[in-house]
Amino acid sequence: MTHSRTLFTIQSPTNASFSSHFTLKKPSKLLSYKKLTFRVLCSSQPSKPPQDSNLITTLVSILRVIPDWSDKIQEVGMRKKRSLYNHETWVQHRSSLRHVRHLFSSFNSRVILSLIPPVIAFTSFALVIASYNSAVSMHWLPEFFPVLRASPQPYQLTAPALALLLVFRTEASYSRFEAGKKAWTKVIAGTNDFARQVIACVDKRDVVLKEALLQYIMAFPVSLKCHITYGSDIASDLKNLLEADDLAVVLSSNHRPRCVIGFISQSLQSLNLEGTKLSQLDSNIACFHEGIGVCEQLMGIPIPLSYTRLTSRFLVLWHLTLPIILWDDCHWIVVPATFISAASLFCIEEVGVLIEEPFPMLALDELCQRVRDNIQEAMANEKQIQERLNTKRKRRFSEHSPNGWPTL
Repeated sequence: MTHSRTLFTIQSPTNASFSSHFTLKKPSKLLSYKKLTFRVLCSSQPSKPPQDSNLITTLVSILRVIPDWSDKIQEVGMRKKRSLYNHETWVQHRSSLRHVRHLFSSFNSRVILSLIPPVIAFTSFALVIASYNSAVSMHWLPEFFPVLRASPQPYQLTAPALALLLVFRTEASYSRFEAGKKAWTKVIAGTNDFARQVIACVDKRDVVLKEALLQYIMAFPVSLKCHITYGSDIASDLKNLLEADDLAVVLSSNHRPRCVIGFISQSLQSLNLEGTKLSQLDSNIACFHEGIGVCEQLMGIPIPLSYTRLTSRFLVLWHLTLPIILWDDCHWIVVPATFISAASLFCIEEVGVLIEEPFPMLALDELCQRVRDNIQEAMANEKQIQERLNTKRKRRFSEHSPNGWPTL
């Protein structure tokens, strides 16, 4: 029995285009070969992308203009420096004209401007539904097109669930804001108390190390503020507090607040202090470590994402079906009704998302500046206070009773 054998020969291409020759040789009974040659030509030029992809890319870029614009405004507002309230600010805050002022300043609010994309989207969708139902009702469309309507009972049942979901979401965000505020209250109070103890305990013989230690203490809140807020310039914030060499070490560190704590610890060890005083001063560093831990936990661990996603999805589905639910009772009023509902409910959800990250909402820059001013004022008053106390002491011992003994 004769077995046929197939041979393939591939010739490498020599032209710019990819050319391959496949030669099929099949022996016959008479030992004669029949050659069958197949030539495959492949162009070396890449295929042009379809025009559909360019059209889709252009359409997506156009649709993203308004969301990108609102996000940019929101991020600029997040980086805006907050200020602490004083007596005049509180008077303006509780003024009876605050409602008028807040109404006319609506378009300057980053919360309202960030809601423009979803509100426009859902209002436009309500307009489309109203136009479709009106066209069907006026028989402008074929009869097999139905009017989009539904019973309002599902909304009546789910409205309390949506309200509770928004309340719990906002309450959870406010609890994080409260935790961040308490953490910074402890940091500021601990910094002031630490500086007071250093001013009172450190001897005049260590005046150079004393001033350096106070500079490091003032630098810690600033370094922590830059560590937890986005877009902070720690070099410019610390250039007036630390020397150039110390600032270079802090900037080269991966964790700058802990680097400042290292400067504080080494400075304490270099002072000529008794064991008890040194232990008392060193115990204040625990307040700094606690503040770092709380702040990093709030920054790194948000509210469970499933909770945030559930709230967002619930709101989206609610407003997508709202025009259909309200059509029988409101007809074209579903458009302004959807606008008001979306603006109100999404505004509540947006406030919860904003205060979930508490530190941009706090006046950290002004708090750090106040700490610096307080410590510098205490350093400047130290000599004057000591002189006044020495004068009182001398006056006390110079006063004598009529019998020649000092007055007790």
